[in-house]
Amino acid sequence: MGEPRVDAVRRFNRFYTRRIGVLQEGLLRSPFSLAEARVLYEVAHRDAPTAAELGQELGLDGGYLSRILRGLRKRGLVDRRPSPADGRESLLGLTARGRAAFATLDQRSREEIGAMLAPLPVPRQRRLTEAMGTIEDLLGASTPARPATPYVLRSHQPGDMGWVVHRHGVLYAQEYGWDETFEGLVAEIVARFVKRFDPKRERCWIAEQDGEIVGSVFLVKQSRTVARLRLMLVEPRTRGMGIGTRLVGECIRFALQAGYRKITLWTNSVLLAARHIYAQAGFRLVHEERYHGFGHDLVGETWDLKLQ
Repeated sequence: MGEPRVDAVRRFNRFYTRRIGVLQEGLLRSPFSLAEARVLYEVAHRDAPTAAELGQELGLDGGYLSRILRGLRKRGLVDRRPSPADGRESLLGLTARGRAAFATLDQRSREEIGAMLAPLPVPRQRRLTEAMGTIEDLLGASTPARPATPYVLRSHQPGDMGWVVHRHGVLYAQEYGWDETFEGLVAEIVARFVKRFDPKRERCWIAEQDGEIVGSVFLVKQSRTVARLRLMLVEPRTRGMGIGTRLVGECIRFALQAGYRKITLWTNSVLLAARHIYAQAGFRLVHEERYHGFGHDLVGETWDLKLQ
């Protein structure tokens, strides 16, 4: 290995760690170390991970990771429950306090990165992110757990509402046998969102992979203190990547930032995967009732998440 190349990599490491502030005692003006913040990030973006999965993803020693998790549990940020598949393992999740702490970290990170990029013209921003992608590709090529095609989240744009209506109609017909009245309901919801959109209090997130839409979720205003989560959908081919968990997490982060005190949602008992994501995010089932809709006898459910 040539010494000039080694020195160049070390020089870049020193520059970038200083540039993004990871050498500070508290990351992003918080009480968390870099390792603690990374653990919070992974727990927030994974569907009930185990400690072993976190250790493998982060490359952390088991004992060191255990000490971090123990500290986060003592601070009321992380909880654990026995795995139904293997009682020797525990599934990890963020508490309401943990989600609030992570939302603050996530927002500060976005603001700092945005401030770092803002002075650069758009072509230079693109050049920077492409160079980062090249580094990630070259150094991560030998990591088998690394997803080959990551996804991105963005705000809605013209054409997205038609996709939301179409894919809800198609997928719910294929997977649950629901009739066209469900597609009509979705069309009413998105039309109301477009007509009454309040950007300070409402948001739509679109998940995109390789330029194709693979998921969506809406957070809309129900009252001054209550937000409603609606139309969470993930394409079958990208399920298991944590997209649903990430979409719900973005709703929670935005709701906290907007000052809502509660998020509510309506779903159905047959939507097991979605219900699991909501439960992991801290939502609790508060009401259920039987009804006939979309061509079937169903059980509708209301789930709530208290934020303050």
